[in-house]
Amino acid sequence: MKKLLLFSILTLLTVLVASAAITYSRELEERAILGDNVAMWQLSQCYRFSYGVDQDLDKADYWLDRAAEEGNVDALNQKVLLDDKGKRLSESKRRELAVVERRERERLQAKAEGPSGSSQGPNRTFTVGGVSFTMVAVQGGTFTMGATSEQGSDAEDIEKPAHKVILSSYHIGQTEVTQALWEAVMGSNPSDFKGVNRRPVEQVSWDDCQEFIRKLNAKTGKNFRLPTEAEWEFAARGGNLSKEYKYSGSDNLDDVAWSGENSGGTTHNVGTKRANELGLYDMSGNVYEWCSDWFGTYSSSSQTNPTGPSWSFHHAVRGGCWFTYARDCRVSSRFISTPDDRVNALGLRLAL
Repeated sequence: MKKLLLFSILTLLTVLVASAAITYSRELEERAILGDNVAMWQLSQCYRFSYGVDQDLDKADYWLDRAAEEGNVDALNQKVLLDDKGKRLSESKRRELAVVERRERERLQAKAEGPSGSSQGPNRTFTVGGVSFTMVAVQGGTFTMGATSEQGSDAEDIEKPAHKVILSSYHIGQTEVTQALWEAVMGSNPSDFKGVNRRPVEQVSWDDCQEFIRKLNAKTGKNFRLPTEAEWEFAARGGNLSKEYKYSGSDNLDDVAWSGENSGGTTHNVGTKRANELGLYDMSGNVYEWCSDWFGTYSSSSQTNPTGPSWSFHHAVRGGCWFTYARDCRVSSRFISTPDDRVNALGLRLAL
């Protein structure tokens, strides 16, 4: 009887693990099709090693090549190793899979737009000085900002009162700005934790960020900016796909964040923890992120596209960092910093 019970438990656990792997691979595929180069590389590994999908080396090679084309460093390194052994993917198979990718992307974009056509459009990838970065589309919507119920007793007075906010559609960086991108634009790397260019840039003031954005816009012809505090929180909560997590993408901080509980006293490569519902990485932990707003107290009244007070002594910063603990990594947590502050726990994420 005990053996039968143990066998039943092991069978159930096997089914649950397999189901989770299938769900994960499906989510990766959607994000890859919409332009997420990290998801492209991770999906290639799923197909190569049969995680959540049947092994398919053609698809593994296709998504590896796509990730490399989009500038994913892990993919570029892996391609060097695999190309030495000879290519397995034929040109005809590559074209066939490219058609499938295009059709699926069109289907997902149409689904995102919905009947009103109000979507901000698909994710967009840009390359500057050989460094690629992705801006994730966030469809506009309405949410409750501040000390919502899932924050419980951790919510602080500056997060109150919770209030209704209406936002238009926008794009936000899939990851924090990396040291590689900062150096490609500015010609130098001010970060304390140097060594790996996929780490987030830090030691940058709000004023430094404005200069970086000015130069980035000159190079791209776009209008990048810092997100407002409301845009940051809506995206951190998962936008219209929100599952009302306490942290950005999970109720378990370790799933999604490098914090004082697991960082080892340093920053880490962006995109190495689990993404949130929108496919955004590290919105909890790693480094704090500047917002465009001057810091101000909340009002109970509903607001549309709020931009904060006209002036204050401090700007808002969000997200927690590598040395903070759980309470400070929540999606509603708020912090402040003067415009000239440069510390090794404070970076930025772009908006468009």
